[in-house]
Amino acid sequence: MLLNHKTQLIELLRRALSAVANSRGIAQDVPIEPRLERPKSVDHGDVACNIALQIAKAWKMNPRELAQAIVDSLGSDPSYARLIASSEIAGPGFINFRLSNAAKTEVVAAVLDQKKTFGKRAGDGVSRAMVEFVSANPTGPLHVGHGRQAALGDAIANLLDTQGISVHREFYYNDAGVQITNLAASVHARLSGLKPGDASWPEQAYNGDYIAEIAEAYKASPECKGADDLAAIQQFAVAYLRNEQDIDLRTFGVQFDCYYLESSLYTDGSVAQIVADLGSVGKTYEADGALWLRTTEDGDDKDRVMRKSDGTYTYFVPDVAYHASKWQRGFTKVINVQGSDHHGTIARVRSGLQGVAQKRGWIIPADYPDYVLHKMVTVMRHGQEVKISKRAGSYVTVRDLVEWSGGVTESMNVEERELALQRGRDAVRFFLISRKADTEFVFDVDLALQQNDENPVFYVQYAHARICSILQQWSGTDAELLNANLSLLDSKASDHLLRRLAEYPEMLTTAAAELSPHAVAFYLRDLAGDFHTFYNADRVLVDDANLKLARLALLSASRQVIENGLALLGVSAPRKM
Repeated sequence: MLLNHKTQLIELLRRALSAVANSRGIAQDVPIEPRLERPKSVDHGDVACNIALQIAKAWKMNPRELAQAIVDSLGSDPSYARLIASSEIAGPGFINFRLSNAAKTEVVAAVLDQKKTFGKRAGDGVSRAMVEFVSANPTGPLHVGHGRQAALGDAIANLLDTQGISVHREFYYNDAGVQITNLAASVHARLSGLKPGDASWPEQAYNGDYIAEIAEAYKASPECKGADDLAAIQQFAVAYLRNEQDIDLRTFGVQFDCYYLESSLYTDGSVAQIVADLGSVGKTYEADGALWLRTTEDGDDKDRVMRKSDGTYTYFVPDVAYHASKWQRGFTKVINVQGSDHHGTIARVRSGLQGVAQKRGWIIPADYPDYVLHKMVTVMRHGQEVKISKRAGSYVTVRDLVEWSGGVTESMNVEERELALQRGRDAVRFFLISRKADTEFVFDVDLALQQNDENPVFYVQYAHARICSILQQWSGTDAELLNANLSLLDSKASDHLLRRLAEYPEMLTTAAAELSPHAVAFYLRDLAGDFHTFYNADRVLVDDANLKLARLALLSASRQVIENGLALLGVSAPRKM
């Protein structure tokens, strides 16, 4: 049901309730808000309302009697007949409505007219949000967990955009701390001729082949200042891996508006200022040689160390400074997409922000920022779990997953490789979105390579390509489709497809509000299924010119919505397969 139809019906119900109340002398102290829902069975109608059940007791009426009175009043409104074909009272007092054919088919004209903007809401020029995602340490290639973050974060940003919100995408580089020191030590060890397994190999070193690649690149670079200049090695290694991660992100089709460096929070004094601010409002105390934050004041189970006895800060302190920067830059709506291992950080960051807000006179909500935490991804290939990438040393990289899922081989030419990478990117994007973020996910590479209905991304893309083929066979124009007699779409199969198309705008609104991009993947699979059912039930290229045009218009609208939905997930909509 289109949103404008829902709004119309709710307004009609309000007027009917008011009329019934007036006729019976019932005082309406509080405005009644009718709620509509989709019946569990299609046979029960297009939309249902249980308002009679909700208010019958207060109005001292039998629910079915009240429902009938509402329906009778609705029937006297001239605009009702244009929207509703019929209504019936069901069970203890539900009202089931069936939309008129004109109302049902209106979605086709809307899609054909609005095209890529169908389902989107206009912005108010004020609403804006930041989505921070991936935010990997520049200590190695991006792993599949980063891939899930990239897919989730990009899709969430796209969803927010459909609701008229101006979205800023940000990547936070953790380029400071112990892990960066370990990176430099790892490259230094390689430059010294050591390798993993050697007796003198550093215990905390990174073992992947990429460390040897960095060492060789450093030796050949103008930046090389010798094998023992740890500062130069560290600077080169971080820059090298940032570039590698950028290549991975481009391969994955993800772009950011800003790359924010953790190190900048130390060099510009932000971390020191945060610590001073928190101390000035009594949010910190000294104990056991360390500086502690009173996070229990904000619901944490225990206070947390901010500065250790050796003078170094714990990892959440720069996070507080970073989020203070987000607020100061005007981002009052922030969504962080991170792994579930960051769960413990949430209370500490929020508590620190409350202390900073107290000092600076800011009004920051206690639940700022929002978090979307995702669980692990297990990779299966050839029926076995894959745990190690030779290049990374201990995990599967995003690049591995894209190449495996696209069937990339060394024998491919440039064009073949690009097509394979596109297939791989589409599969990885769609698969990683197709489950709720808070559920563990098994990524089956063998399934991603299948070109059949068992592969969900192939199933949806094939529906799009099949419609493109039908429209090409017809070889007509968009203008002809806009003039189609849509009243001829009266079959059961077309009815199901029309219903699904009409659900798209509201699905986007709900998915955006709940930060749940998996809902788009679910919807696309359902839409593709409804199309295939329609195509098998109702011939499209029939002799009857008017009927053919109406069915082609329905298919063209379906194709457009599939393309729109896939674009939100960062997945291509091929015209041929």
